Amino acid sequence: MRVRIGEIEIDRVSSAQALEAIEELVRRGQGGSIFTPNVDHVVLAEEHAAFRRAYAAASLCLADGMPIVWGSRPLGRPLPEKISGSDLIIPLMKRAAERGLRVFLLGAGPGVAEKAAGIFRGMGVEVAGVDAPAIADPLSAQERAPVLAKIRRSAPHLLLVAFGAPKQELFIHAARRELGPTVALGIGGSLDFVTGAVQRAPHWMSERGLEWLYRLYKEPRRLWRRYLLRDPKFALILFRTWLRSRPAVRLLPRAPAPS
Repeated sequence: MRVRIGEIEIDRVSSAQALEAIEELVRRGQGGSIFTPNVDHVVLAEEHAAFRRAYAAASLCLADGMPIVWGSRPLGRPLPEKISGSDLIIPLMKRAAERGLRVFLLGAGPGVAEKAAGIFRGMGVEVAGVDAPAIADPLSAQERAPVLAKIRRSAPHLLLVAFGAPKQELFIHAARRELGPTVALGIGGSLDFVTGAVQRAPHWMSERGLEWLYRLYKEPRRLWRRYLLRDPKFALILFRTWLRSRPAVRLLPRAPAPS
């Protein structure tokens, strides 16, 4: 079951269920896309048609952030827990090592994917390939072609795409046919966190929905517009979603006044 917030539907699953669902997608061999919507994604989906289409076709959508979990509760379909890409990546790599799944790392900053590959290989993961292409337009078939050719030669079971939103979601959706049986995950800055290139917010802040504040403190120039101007629109989107979810009130005809 899913809960809809704005234009995005999010799966009501636990972390354990998410891992099982990903493994099932791999077993089916039909490919798939996995996204982790956060507040910014919900706002962006209101404005970006191609982003909405990518989300509409996603195989699995996991709640990235406590505001998404809290926002689901008044809608009557509460999400069981937060499952961000950063929370999911290490348990998923442990499972990949146990099941012998090949993994391809795509994106992140210079040298980050290579360093993450070394960490994952140390966990027993078969890293099939690493690439950090400079893609300006993820919807351009010409730009995607050499990247996808490299991925297909590696034949990974899992593709971890660290371009950030909305580029990674657009890339995955546009490449879904070329990827074939590969299951692709949009993981944002997860490889930065794994390698220590970027320090993640303390656990207590993350669990209290304050990870955004920590990131704003660390990168104010890059993130102030997103967190202070764009993301507050989430509250209005959530309110509109709540209004739509309320059962319609039927007005009964007024009884005639006694004579």
